[in-house]
Amino acid sequence: MTDTEAKRILEALLLVSDKPLLLEQARETIGADFQETDLRRALLEMAEEYAAANRGMRIVEVAEGFQLVTDPELYPYVTRLTHRVKTVRLSRPALETLAIIAYRQPLTRVEIEQVRGVDASGVLDTLLKFNLIKVTGRKEVVGRPLLYGTTREFLDHFGLKSLENLPTLEELKAMAGPVAPVPAGEPNEPVNESTNPQSAAQAD
Repeated sequence: MTDTEAKRILEALLLVSDKPLLLEQARETIGADFQETDLRRALLEMAEEYAAANRGMRIVEVAEGFQLVTDPELYPYVTRLTHRVKTVRLSRPALETLAIIAYRQPLTRVEIEQVRGVDASGVLDTLLKFNLIKVTGRKEVVGRPLLYGTTREFLDHFGLKSLENLPTLEELKAMAGPVAPVPAGEPNEPVNESTNPQSAAQAD
């Protein structure tokens, strides 16, 4: 298989994927002819080609993968078509809680409440519902409370390659746009402190 053929396949995968395409997924789909390093190089070349051609789409590296997105400059036009899609904007308490988790993860609900000074149960349920956080396990202390961390969807929503690219809190607030509700039956439904950690931690 040539590089050109691989790029055609990658373009199709990016088009149909509703989440960032991981290199491992791409390699498994295309086959053993290409290693992940080869596919990463091909995707970066494609990103440059899209940008140079000044097309309405861009290929970006985000959430540990690659995704085909619309050019940010065309956002006003895109929203005219998609304004009917119901989205929810994160409240200030939800955003503050999400920032605490992002910068200090993993941590428990009690630890979050110690930082914020208020009950965090409702906010955690909201963030779990939108799949922005997940249960990562239990802390090895008395009671073994649940530990929370961010998800790959969190990186995707804020356009981050990895947690190493976390912006300042003020920048994070500025980046927070509407969040599409998770359809019924999707993983990461709200959980309580008695939830089985093994099943809850698999939600991502």
